[in-house]
Amino acid sequence: MTLQVKGLHAGYATAGVLHGVDFAVADGQSVALLGRNGMGKTTLVRTICGLRPPTVQHGTIEYDGVDITRKPSHLISRAGIAIVPQGRRVFGSLTTLENLTVVRRSKPSRGETWTVERVFEFFPRLAERSGSMARSLSGGEQQMLAIGRALMTNPTLLIMDEPSEGLAPSVLDVIQDRLAGLRTSGLSILIAEQNVDLALDIAEHVIVIDDSGTIAWSGSPAELRADGRVLEKHLSI
Repeated sequence: MTLQVKGLHAGYATAGVLHGVDFAVADGQSVALLGRNGMGKTTLVRTICGLRPPTVQHGTIEYDGVDITRKPSHLISRAGIAIVPQGRRVFGSLTTLENLTVVRRSKPSRGETWTVERVFEFFPRLAERSGSMARSLSGGEQQMLAIGRALMTNPTLLIMDEPSEGLAPSVLDVIQDRLAGLRTSGLSILIAEQNVDLALDIAEHVIVIDDSGTIAWSGSPAELRADGRVLEKHLSI
């Protein structure tokens, strides 16, 4: 299943943010979306997932050949797209186990089914905290839970918005290792990140968005690492 974003213009009541964005995520591909703060990464993620605001002003978003532009978020989720939102946004008044079971979808579009047991194998720390209220978990545990919760919908495309934000280095190592494992599972992944090293380790294709709200560069992680001009101009590295 392929995600196709074509000529996308989107923004908020006071201003446009994205101005003609074009890119694709192929079946089983992992793509990193890079750019400095305020360049529109979260706006793009929210737009794809049907979250409002922002609003789409022009262009289309297709998934598996179906136009999902302006569709409500619950229908986009049912189509096989899951989001790990910025800030985790776990259900604080529910336990770890309840966070996972409340979103469970039993019939994946393809591949292996994600179950609670499989999520606990993927993140053993969550098994240890299964009866704890999500609000009592550490930031790293909440991020694991946010990823596990998204996987429990059995998506074909997983979208993550700043999954490394605010994580301690030791926790980040665990998250990075788990995300690298997902890359080899056949799941399509789109990751919007500030942590360039993490993004390049996970992705097989990279797109860079600039301050004009358009795609300024695209290519492989190796090509980006070798292009000091792009790193300095668009990512301040």
